[in-house]
Amino acid sequence: MNEDASRRDELALVRTDLANERTLLAYGRTSLMVAATGLTIVKFFPEIHGVIRIGWGLAGVAIIIALVGLWRFVSLRRRFRLR
Repeated sequence: MNEDASRRDELALVRTDLANERTLLAYGRTSLMVAATGLTIVKFFPEIHGVIRIGWGLAGVAIIIALVGLWRFVSLRRRFRLR
């Protein structure tokens, strides 16, 4: 009986780790799409100065999104590795 509980706990940690990895991939996908949107705006509307700022701003936001996702991934992984 104790082995079953131990195995269940181990599998729960594996599922949690996989969910953490999926979340990291979602942050990466979101970051990539925000960056692509920003760079597309810069490429197709170079004559409109205000829009250029928005495009580069989106590229900067994409970097922030990627860093937040990486930070969350690492912090959750450390938290569950300590258990």
